[in-house]
Amino acid sequence: LKRFKRKFDRTKTMKKLRERKQFNKPSVVNRQQKMKAVYVQRKKAIEEQ
Repeated sequence: LKRFKRKFDRTKTMKKLRERKQFNKPSVVNRQQKMKAVYVQRKKAIEEQ
């Protein structure tokens, strides 16, 4: 059971299921990806200072 849980987490099955539960427009998905990229960039810039 422990192995199954780890494998389940690594393959990100639940995340995929939650994403597919409802339809997201491509523009919304792109906007979310851009926002995440900006957030990560800012975070890295702060760490470098």
